[in-house]
Amino acid sequence: MPVFLRVNDINVHVLIDGPAGAAPLVLLHSLGTNAHIWDSQAAELARSFRVIRPDLRGHGLTGGTPGPYSMALFADDLAGVLDALQVGQAHIGGVSIGGMISQAFAAKYNARVASLILCDTAMAILPAENWTLRAAKVRAEGIASIEDAVIANWVTPGFLAAPETAGLRAMLLRTPAESYAASCEAIAAADLSASTAALQVPTLVIVGAEDKPTPVASAQALHNAIAGSSLLVVPGAAHIPTVEKPAEITKAIVDFLTPAITDYFAAGMNVRKQVLGEAHVARATANITELDLDFQAFITRTAWGGIWTRPGLDRRTRSLLTIAMMASLGHEEELKLHLRASKNTGATPADIAEVLMQVAVYGGVPAANSAFRIAKEIFKEIYP
Repeated sequence: MPVFLRVNDINVHVLIDGPAGAAPLVLLHSLGTNAHIWDSQAAELARSFRVIRPDLRGHGLTGGTPGPYSMALFADDLAGVLDALQVGQAHIGGVSIGGMISQAFAAKYNARVASLILCDTAMAILPAENWTLRAAKVRAEGIASIEDAVIANWVTPGFLAAPETAGLRAMLLRTPAESYAASCEAIAAADLSASTAALQVPTLVIVGAEDKPTPVASAQALHNAIAGSSLLVVPGAAHIPTVEKPAEITKAIVDFLTPAITDYFAAGMNVRKQVLGEAHVARATANITELDLDFQAFITRTAWGGIWTRPGLDRRTRSLLTIAMMASLGHEEELKLHLRASKNTGATPADIAEVLMQVAVYGGVPAANSAFRIAKEIFKEIYP
């Protein structure tokens, strides 16, 4: 879903996918591209996360301003996007300049970062003079003057003729020269070595094996600087592996963000809060007695931790399936609970109406009739 947000002094274009109640995941694009370089990853990650992809200042459909730009300015733009979306903490990932912005954001807004995914980036991309020279060239001669050299860095030779590369080329050529140049100067001025070395956040570092602007050595230095980070080198990829090797990047992110669950109770409690809301879970927890203590632990561990955390179905689908089953079985209290939760799972009233029509055929008209009555009551409550 595309939205436009007024942030600081610009209108920011943001693509948002996935359930509203899911854990937020921000993905930032590289210099001269836009949010669509993450399309393949967003399609899969939106099954379990609320994927937020802003176009950077002066890129894509986001407004631009004259320079100077800086990593701090970009980080503040991101903070403004999260504020506008009422997101407190998020997983943050970025490619190239997007990865530098992610580092700068984590240094300034540490409490708002759940984890970092730093792809084909560095703490500093040297030499700085190359960036200032490129900025001057673009201002004087336009983006087309650097087109072929940039594309040759973005993908491997064997991928130059791919349709996806034509799309990357179009993104580059549509980037305003001043915004591109000001972003180049922001890269030239950025040295995040000290602040990044102080980060203490779960981090995945990814790099294409054939990346020239931010080679494996840069990724290794980044990995060494962030204690406890992981490093993945992707064979056959250059500077934008999200497009060139989409399946590999998607798998790496999924594996990083959804590690093997060893504490099903903790995982279940986390999902339960996201779906049902923290206030509801707090009330339910406060009402636990010796009589139902084991039962509450059982459903948190088994239903929420064992089933709702599985990646095979997205949260919206699980929500709709649960509503259908509760309606068919006549479990009215649980039906009310999950109808209220639908506001957090991305299941809309229109979706639920379709599901209840299905219930009428396969579960019985009386069950569907009762469910529609209850749904109307709940929707008056949650959509005043």
